[in-house]
Amino acid sequence: MSGVQLQNVVKRYGDVQVIHGVDLTIEHGEFCVFVGPSGCGKSTLLRMVAGLEETTEGSMTIGDRDVTRMDPAQRGVAMVFQTYALYPHMTVEQNMGFGLKMNGFPKAEINAKVAEATRILKLEDYLKRKPAALSGGQRQRVSIGRAIVRGPEVFLFDEPLSNLDAELRVEMRVEIARLHKEIGATMIYVTHDQVEAMTLADKIVVLRAGMIEQVGAPMELYRDPDNKFVAGFIGSPAMNFLSGTVTTDGVEVPGLQTTLPIKLQAADVGRAVTVGFRPEHLLLDPKGKTHKIDLTESLGGVSYAYLVGVTGERMIIEERGDDRSSMGMQVGLTVDPSRVLLFDAQTELRIR
Repeated sequence: MSGVQLQNVVKRYGDVQVIHGVDLTIEHGEFCVFVGPSGCGKSTLLRMVAGLEETTEGSMTIGDRDVTRMDPAQRGVAMVFQTYALYPHMTVEQNMGFGLKMNGFPKAEINAKVAEATRILKLEDYLKRKPAALSGGQRQRVSIGRAIVRGPEVFLFDEPLSNLDAELRVEMRVEIARLHKEIGATMIYVTHDQVEAMTLADKIVVLRAGMIEQVGAPMELYRDPDNKFVAGFIGSPAMNFLSGTVTTDGVEVPGLQTTLPIKLQAADVGRAVTVGFRPEHLLLDPKGKTHKIDLTESLGGVSYAYLVGVTGERMIIEERGDDRSSMGMQVGLTVDPSRVLLFDAQTELRIR
């Protein structure tokens, strides 16, 4: 069993603390994705698991082994980086087998491991090519193949698709998902891309300023966020947020020019709240004239309309079907109260 467990893990660079007491359990065979804004510590945390960054405090185990102070080569992990880092003078076959060769593995065993990685990644037609003759996606597959041949307990991916164009990113997402399904290894993946996180992960870890905000399955975080930060970070386009006030009749939302029939406790009357709802839960009323559409983006099967509310707050609406809005239209807005999430305006914590 090769799960990963972090207990009160801290990272400091001198007097600057960048990881603040992280506790996390990743089960054997799980695909865990670290997400968060730039500078949140997701790549640092991944490098700590790899042993490329020293753990200042706390402990880290892989399987039943304490690897906190263990050398990277002894941890049983393999890392795939954003840059391919392939040897330009070597063929694909030589690149994948080089690490094993340097560690003294017999030639027959190297050939067998390279052949297996080649089969998994469908690289048979490229074995004799050098990196210059490969596309970006093919080079990244070779980089992943180099990790596979090591037979690690845990695979670590540090934004491996960020250098690829949109079409290749889709192709490689499918490849990585298929790889995980086939070999069943524990994988930890760092990305800033919402689509990668939502489509690949069994578990998403949302980080902010070196601390975990929430951990859960992709749709769990999407539907049931613990705070405004997670609600706004998970999902693309992002959740709409409007200011509101709790009244005896519900929640007054000036940006929608309505009071939503959401009942809270009597003690909450007068409380300032943030009202959140997804773009797909906001509906246009073509008979209304309260809001003007500033911009529309059509992506084929779906389009997005951008509006500025009467209180100056911006909103996004998802539209499907043939009857869609256009720029400059004056419309009314409605939202299903059962789809609305409420957050305290000061603490930003979810009101449940």
